[in-house]
Amino acid sequence: MALLPIITAPDPFLKTISEPVAEVNDEIRKLVDDMFETMYAAPGIGLAAIQVGVQKRVLVVDIVGKNDEGNKPQPIAIINPEITWVSDDDSVYEEGCLSVPAHYADVVRPAEIKVSYLDVDGNKQELHADSLLATCIQHEIDHLDGILFVDHLSALKRNMILRKLLKQKKQAS
Repeated sequence: MALLPIITAPDPFLKTISEPVAEVNDEIRKLVDDMFETMYAAPGIGLAAIQVGVQKRVLVVDIVGKNDEGNKPQPIAIINPEITWVSDDDSVYEEGCLSVPAHYADVVRPAEIKVSYLDVDGNKQELHADSLLATCIQHEIDHLDGILFVDHLSALKRNMILRKLLKQKKQAS
């Protein structure tokens, strides 16, 4: 396994739409393993392939995490996700993002979802998710569609965050 570099906003690559995975093979399984290692090390609870420079519809989530004492990790690899149902009820979570470091904001999303996807063995799965897991999966699917959580904010808030990130990038180089 390997730690992968995480692309940060406002990199235009994050705005590209990811391609479906044609076949779940060893290359995709290695990508998933590397993404889990990268996500846990960051630390984060979700990561989309586009965030590590791979334009494939692959994401990983684990809302428990590897370092959460007393709780066993619950890693889920999701390939070619498709949301098939959303609840009428919404929930609000303060979201952050590994590609938008050190910035957080409340985002409104459907409280529950059903998502169909392929697992690492290429088998079709369906998952009913609610609470934080539903929010996390929707956040990561947004990445696959070229959407950042800041895109759900007002233009004023979004531009303020993106300007700060651009300034940080310029100072770092």
